[in-house]
Amino acid sequence: MADGAAFCSNCGQAFAAAAAPPSVSMMGASAATTLGGGGAAIPAYAGYAAVPRVEYAGFWVRFLAWVIDNVVMGVGVVLILIPLIFLTGLRGFIGEFHPNEDMNDAGIFMLIAFVFVLATASLVVTWLYHALMESSEWQATLGKKALGLVVTDMAGQRVSFGRATGRHFAKIITNLASFGIGLGYLLAVFTEKKQALHDMLAGCLVLRRDS
Repeated sequence: MADGAAFCSNCGQAFAAAAAPPSVSMMGASAATTLGGGGAAIPAYAGYAAVPRVEYAGFWVRFLAWVIDNVVMGVGVVLILIPLIFLTGLRGFIGEFHPNEDMNDAGIFMLIAFVFVLATASLVVTWLYHALMESSEWQATLGKKALGLVVTDMAGQRVSFGRATGRHFAKIITNLASFGIGLGYLLAVFTEKKQALHDMLAGCLVLRRDS
C-alpha cells in the first residue's frame, strides 16, 4: 500500500483505518487509555479515519467534460494562432487565397506551412492543457473540475506531469489506432473501474469527488 493511498490499487477497497499508535490499535472496542500522567483519555476509535467513498466517473459525465475542454482549448488555439499568422506572414497569403484558382508551387508551400502551424499549435496547447492541469493540485482540467472529476493514479493519488503526459498521448495513439472513432473511450462503459484505454495504458483513474 502506497503511503497516503485512499484505497487498494488492485481491488479498489477503501482503507478503513489510518495508521494508529500501537497503544491505540491494541485497545478493545470500548476501551480507553490515558497518555502521560494526567492526559486526556483517548477512545478506542482514535486514529481511525472516515472511509472516503470511491466513485468512478462514468462515460457520459466524462464525455460532457470532454466537450467543455474542447471549447476551452479551441479558444486557446485561436488566441495563439492569430499572433502566429501575423508574425509568420501568413496573413497576406490567406488574403490572396482563392479556392477556385490554381495555386503555384509557392502557394501550395504556404498552404502546407499554414496547416503545419495550425496542427503544431493545437498539439502543444492540448498537451500542456491536459498534462499541466491534471498533474496540478486540481488534478483536473476545467471541464473535469466543473463536473467534480479528478485524475488519479491507481492508488488514488495525484499523478505526475510525466504520467499525465503519457495519458494524453495515449489518447492520440488509441484514436489513430481506431481511425478517429474513439473506441478506446468506449471501454469506460464496460470496465469495472470505468477506465478508458488510455487510462489503462497510463495506470490512471478518473474519480468523482464532491469537493
